[in-house]
Amino acid sequence: MKKTVLSLLALASTLCVSAQETILGFSKAASEQELQLENQFEKELSTANLDEWMQRLAAEPHWVGTEYGEKNVKWMEKQFKSWGYDTRVDTYHVLFPYPKVRLLELTAPTKYTAKLKAVPVEGDPYTHQENLLPSYNAYSTDGDVEAELVFVNYGIPSDYEELEKLGIDVKGKIVIAKYYGSWRGIKPKLAAEKGAIGCIIYSDPEDDGYGRGDVYPKGAFKNKTGVQRGSVMDMPLYPGDVLTPGYAATKDAKRLKREDAPTITKIPVLPISYEDAQPLLEALQGPVVPASWRGGLPITYHIGPGPAKVHLKLEFDWQLKPAHNVIATLKGAELPDQWVIRGNHHDAWVHGASDPISGLVALMEEARVVGKLAKQGKKPKRTLVYCAWDAEETGLIGSTEWVEDHKDELQQKTVAYVNTDGNGRGFLGAGGSHSLQAMVSQVAHAVTDPQKGVSIAERSAARNVVNGGDDAFKLYALGSGSDYTPFIQHAGIPSLNLGFGGENSGGEYHTIYDTYSHYTRFKDPGFHYGTALANTAGRIVLRLANAEVLPFELQQWHSTIDGYLGEVMKTLETMRSDVEKHNAKVAKNQYGLANDPKKPVKAAEKEGEVPYLDFSPLQNVLADLKNDIDIFSKVDKTQLSAAKKAELNQALMKMEQALTSEKGLPRRDWFKHQIYAPGFYTGYGVKTLPGVREAIEQKEWKEAQEQIASLANTLKNFDAHVQKLNAIVQ
Repeated sequence: MKKTVLSLLALASTLCVSAQETILGFSKAASEQELQLENQFEKELSTANLDEWMQRLAAEPHWVGTEYGEKNVKWMEKQFKSWGYDTRVDTYHVLFPYPKVRLLELTAPTKYTAKLKAVPVEGDPYTHQENLLPSYNAYSTDGDVEAELVFVNYGIPSDYEELEKLGIDVKGKIVIAKYYGSWRGIKPKLAAEKGAIGCIIYSDPEDDGYGRGDVYPKGAFKNKTGVQRGSVMDMPLYPGDVLTPGYAATKDAKRLKREDAPTITKIPVLPISYEDAQPLLEALQGPVVPASWRGGLPITYHIGPGPAKVHLKLEFDWQLKPAHNVIATLKGAELPDQWVIRGNHHDAWVHGASDPISGLVALMEEARVVGKLAKQGKKPKRTLVYCAWDAEETGLIGSTEWVEDHKDELQQKTVAYVNTDGNGRGFLGAGGSHSLQAMVSQVAHAVTDPQKGVSIAERSAARNVVNGGDDAFKLYALGSGSDYTPFIQHAGIPSLNLGFGGENSGGEYHTIYDTYSHYTRFKDPGFHYGTALANTAGRIVLRLANAEVLPFELQQWHSTIDGYLGEVMKTLETMRSDVEKHNAKVAKNQYGLANDPKKPVKAAEKEGEVPYLDFSPLQNVLADLKNDIDIFSKVDKTQLSAAKKAELNQALMKMEQALTSEKGLPRRDWFKHQIYAPGFYTGYGVKTLPGVREAIEQKEWKEAQEQIASLANTLKNFDAHVQKLNAIVQ
């Protein structure tokens, strides 16, 4: 009965979309044909395949260079070929460190040796396997250090500002930081900049353990022995193979010496469980932490330094390992030199049922059905390229090396890149190039939520409204953390990242507990949201592949970028106001009078005044852009001649590249995009208008004004491209 009701609701949702005059990029007649194709595509999707394939792909650990990883590659290659794809495996040779020595000891004032091992659990046979990858942080440097311990909360810039107020210096110390708050690689990076000689990262139960819910195996959250693995490569500098920055790690590539690789950490770093962290934290004295720093352990949290003293020793086996990318191509029936690329990685830290196999099996089911339709004579107009990336977990390596290897051709031929990664039960999360926002919104209104029977757009809108937002469908801006990074931020290719979640919380991320058993109990029982992901991504891919005119829309893009500029200007105003208030309090000694004399802190000092910056170059060019975009938006592009459509599509394909600068961002020229980038001190977290925003945040006023000019020049180039579009459509 429930299935019948949901089917009727899905039909109603489809009829609602069909009632629209057109879908973006299609004439009315072509819209009807496209929707019929998409509906047929949806009917062919099978949850049973996702279940079967996850059991196969996540049966054993398969990090980069493993035998089982290679078995998965060969199996996937065989599947894609059977579905009608021209399939190959592109292999790169990348530096991968495997842990040889992991030692962490509390040496004073008491003794404790960290166990550094997660326990198997009843009911999950995968956790009892022998070949589980030890817990460690990849691209930590080797090291043997002993020093006093300092607790630094999440180890992010604001935490070090708090330590400075308390007069606490981490120079020559080993820091212990909580996971979360920022990407893990920022913690050792910032600690090293502050003079620390070692870094420990632990999972606090308040964040993903018993503070959130029952722990595994009773519930989904991290038990006391669970440890999050992960790369600490300095990816905000550049992702990919650490020895071949900016070019492909082919077998005979020229490589940096390991000691010269700037993205390997400067200090040793090790992740531990909260079972191993508690004795270390209990041994700390010094000030009690601020209220916002307290975690979920049954102790009083102190900062130190000392009297806790720890010994950290790490050694790695540094070897070149093969990273195998599966590349499956379905040649377009009409426009074979225009590519829609779809990707998800296949490597995992251990079994990786949630991350990444849940997304990968959705991609494969999508590709299977598209291949089946093609065999029935419904081949896409443009070429589809399905990719299963290797070595993503260690630093987006497989995708980055492939993009660097094929960059020129990709920039000439790629329409867009569509990425997925982990997936679970809940709400659609969609990020990407805002020129694709309108198209993704239309797709989201055409896909039915498997639990509520309304469109996934309507369900996401309801959550946004309940949480104090509006009901407008919006893409989030892309930072980093998955394989879209090299496409959009290095090559300037329009990109999307898709996934469901929000009702699948747990503590299994990058642990031995990310298994088929855990996933099917807590993440997406029945794989209904896996099918919803295949349906959503598949419709997007088919629309990009079959559109008469590529479905890019610029009015929503302009509104978004204008909003980013408003945010940056407000940030500067807020900083100025805060400094003025702070300096007034210092002048009146109000901090000193308010401080508890039994809890001495460093005397507050006046801060430098925040200058006024000239944003008019950006304001002017955005005004010009609005006028030109409005002209472009008024034209019905589907009514152009075939020759004009072809010319327009070629120009639209290059549009995102106009938002890049060959100079790249300050101090990290690998990142070319001037609108979106991962933050230098946030890692995965995005910084929009990054050159300007980060210069302001770092109080580099001269650089900020230079970056305003640079961004204005980029936007002028983009405006010139829009004017070229207008010349075509007039």
